[in-house]
Amino acid sequence: MSIHQTSISESATARKALSNGSGAAALLAAGIGAFVLAALAVTADHVAAVKSLMIFYRPTGPLSGVTTSAIIVWLVVWAVLDARWKQRTVALGSIVTVALVLLAVSLLLTFPPVGDLF
Repeated sequence: MSIHQTSISESATARKALSNGSGAAALLAAGIGAFVLAALAVTADHVAAVKSLMIFYRPTGPLSGVTTSAIIVWLVVWAVLDARWKQRTVALGSIVTVALVLLAVSLLLTFPPVGDLF
């Protein structure tokens, strides 16, 4: 009986150790953070009210607010997702796909010809 109980306990420990929720949270948060950075940069370039709102440090202009806001969003999303998914095993394939799509869209938005379309 002792051997059987040990294998059940080891199996439960192995399942807990193999949860991928924290990693998935980090990947998705990075994609969301990159998208927020690009979206805020494009918006601050084209909307005067947002541009003046994003000036946190005058010598750098709106870039200071854009980057600071994007970092705050990234950290908050990461903390919330990690708290919710820490002990879970999530569908990593779809999360990686969403994160990569957000990253690709973010990269496209940073090119002036694409960003100027909006």
